Amino acid sequence: MEEKTYLKWHNKVGYGSGDIAGNVVYAFLSSFVMIYLTNTIGLNSGIVGTLIAVSKLFDGITDIFFGTMIDRTKSKMGKARPWMFYGFFGCAITLYGVFAIPTNMGKTAQYAWFFICYTLLNAVFYTANNIAYAALTSLVTKNSKERVQMGSFRFMFSFATNLAIQSITVGAVEYLGNGAAAWRIIALIYCVIGIITNTLAVFSVKELPEEELKSNGSMGIEDDKLSFKQTVKLLFENKYFSMICVIYILQQLRAAMVNVGIFFMTYVLLNKNLFGVFSWANNIPLIIALAITPMLVAKANGMYKLNKYSYVFASFSRLLVVFAGYMGSIPLMLLFIAMTSLGEGPWQGDMSAVIAQCSEYTYLKSGKRIDGSMFSCTSMGIKLGGGIGIALSGWLLDISGYINMDNAVQPASCIKMMYFMYLWLPFIFDIIITVILSFLNVEGANRELIENMQES
Repeated sequence: MEEKTYLKWHNKVGYGSGDIAGNVVYAFLSSFVMIYLTNTIGLNSGIVGTLIAVSKLFDGITDIFFGTMIDRTKSKMGKARPWMFYGFFGCAITLYGVFAIPTNMGKTAQYAWFFICYTLLNAVFYTANNIAYAALTSLVTKNSKERVQMGSFRFMFSFATNLAIQSITVGAVEYLGNGAAAWRIIALIYCVIGIITNTLAVFSVKELPEEELKSNGSMGIEDDKLSFKQTVKLLFENKYFSMICVIYILQQLRAAMVNVGIFFMTYVLLNKNLFGVFSWANNIPLIIALAITPMLVAKANGMYKLNKYSYVFASFSRLLVVFAGYMGSIPLMLLFIAMTSLGEGPWQGDMSAVIAQCSEYTYLKSGKRIDGSMFSCTSMGIKLGGGIGIALSGWLLDISGYINMDNAVQPASCIKMMYFMYLWLPFIFDIIITVILSFLNVEGANRELIENMQES
């Protein structure tokens, strides 16, 4: 039986453009905040890492809190869209604040300025915006193919934006004078772009009525108002939710280590402009893989086997990057990075659809719809993994003797650490993700639950 369709092509494309907004925030932040704070503002990388780690204490609570708030929201715009729309204005203000630290302040005041802006950005505004954005996958369609397509469009925009930011930011900052004022101007431009594209995405789709979302051939249980404690209990009773949270965190830890590439290119390969070249090798294959992910899912008759085996390929390819890196062969590194990205692409493309399946699993078992809370794993993973990753990079650089000055000659201990961070850690994270994906068969679990209900 053919599934009912809910979306036209322009709805999917419009929705996907919302990740331009998400990545002018997060790709910019994760790729450049550490080198901005150390080499431009002159802050200590270890202290910055500690402040980021402390900031993360707020994130796990606010992720689930905003998820439950979205589940309880009733408005003309729906449950998620108001949070997505208004949340981004706060993102823009606080992102600008992170990259607009006054240079005439004392060091203590600069650390405090950064901590306040960074914490508000991550724990409040980005949380509200990103969870709402992710939850729309479940709220605007019940068609599994459309959910995969939405995820593919979303992450094509995501990686294209990531590519653009990593390719042009270094050159743009140099063109504008390479100082604090240059970073402020670039941040302001990215904030304006984000506001425009986020608004476009919000008004490109409409949420389905609650009665449509709750309709299910085998169940007719009405939702109750769930307390925060009950929602958390439902989330962590779902083992697939926990698996996805861990994968998201590992992905962002991995991304943070890949973003150490700006240091690796500057001090190991001695050409910081190579960071943009490597970004092309990483992101173009991802975009290609995302474009064909819906076809691959259909051919594989589901997402589970495709995700598992494609990540096996990605892990093997990343090991080859390690060997090429120690050989000092830039062409081989670029080739194997491209292969890694092709392997990672399918999971990126169908991840939102897998989370939607995860939400269905909770609904089939409990009769409760907690789509907003379920999609808190996306924001939780991005912020916890990304934040801890940036903090870890700061700590590792600091203990290895990193000198936070432009054109500094780094000690051998620091160069050795950059090899470990940029080459080995992404491979280790890929291996762990592959193992978890081998157990993440939520589609099969849902089929079994539906079959049991129909039999009884």
